[in-house]
Amino acid sequence: DVEAAGKGGAAPAKAATSTSAPAAAAAPRQALSLEQMGIPAGSYDLVPLDGMRKTIARRLTDSFRDVPHFPLTIDLEIDGLLAARAKINSLLADQGVKVSVNDIIIKAVAVALKRVPEANASYTPEGIAMHKHADIAVAVAIDGGLITPIVRAAETKGLAQISAEVKDLAARAKAKKLKPEEFQGGTFSVSNLGMFGIKAFASIINEPQGAIMSVGAGEQRPVVKNGQLAVATVMTVTLTCDHRVVDGAIGAKFLAAFKPLIEEPLTLIV
Repeated sequence: DVEAAGKGGAAPAKAATSTSAPAAAAAPRQALSLEQMGIPAGSYDLVPLDGMRKTIARRLTDSFRDVPHFPLTIDLEIDGLLAARAKINSLLADQGVKVSVNDIIIKAVAVALKRVPEANASYTPEGIAMHKHADIAVAVAIDGGLITPIVRAAETKGLAQISAEVKDLAARAKAKKLKPEEFQGGTFSVSNLGMFGIKAFASIINEPQGAIMSVGAGEQRPVVKNGQLAVATVMTVTLTCDHRVVDGAIGAKFLAAFKPLIEEPLTLIV
């Protein structure tokens, strides 16, 4: 725990006297050229940084440096979710609806955030901003980088509407036709690399959001049920939290609310 980290057995350092000169600020680290790091010129092709890549580099560096990140990981059995998804898509096929696993995750995240509003928050120097709606930013890979279009007030929307919005936002994101208000802001992010077979990962927080969920691939794993060994489809998710606003207990409480929504997805529609 952060509060306990400083309670070691070492004796405290003596306070500086009034005559002590103030410590000099550390000089910023100067970036070395590749040649200075032993990579010879002519052995690589240099792709110039465009505005998007510069912005991504700056924002994620700032977040990783300034925000106290910590991860919480949980495994979820998703056989029920997969069956419910197949049933929904079968019933709504004539309407052109095809709900994805990620659409269900977005809805479950939004509902869990309403049940645990302390996790739907942002740190500011003036205080903690408690958001009134679950505006879910969805990571979309595009040429040259990454963008996070937002499903606004996702807790108020059904799966079919969320699915349609995500498809529209993702298509326009890849065509670089999003309006700024469609990807700026958001109260919580979801990043899913399961389609690439990634089992588990942790993401960098997208400021000013208080947390981001990283979703891994569903895979067959051995599980114990009622004392018996069985096989289930299991998905690992990692919640990365900003410790200034989402403490470990809050993050754990959020995941405890999220887990049954995924494992028993019918609870999302009642």
